[in-house]
Amino acid sequence: MKSMANAILNLKERNIMQIRTAKIRLLILTGIGIFLSGCSISDWYNGYYVERSAVKGAQKDRDNYYNSESPEKQELRKQNDKYCSDLAHKPENRVARAGYPNGVWNQPMFEICMKNRGTPTYGAWASMQKKKHDEELRAKGKRVM
Repeated sequence: MKSMANAILNLKERNIMQIRTAKIRLLILTGIGIFLSGCSISDWYNGYYVERSAVKGAQKDRDNYYNSESPEKQELRKQNDKYCSDLAHKPENRVARAGYPNGVWNQPMFEICMKNRGTPTYGAWASMQKKKHDEELRAKGKRVM
């Protein structure tokens, strides 16, 4: 009888210990859950990390575009940049904006000037590539948004 009583006491002690460890684990998991819901990892990942990596990728692509040009084209780009910048900064070509009584420089005019003179900016070149890609997809009969 005594051994049976000892066995029952041992089982009760084990159950109590199991409940205590389960409570501690539950408390830890609840704490982690509350912490993560306050500063969501998905918000950090989608907001901060993805934006930073997208900017780095765009800068890398832009640098590759300009560094891959021949020395003659780079010299022509410098000349065109000076001419088109002067043209876009002229007072008669400035764009009127609220808060700027003299207007601001004409970015679209600058990009069109650079494109017409044979040295498109990276933004204009990327836009032309996207249009070309979309036309190819349409020719294959695929839907393009």
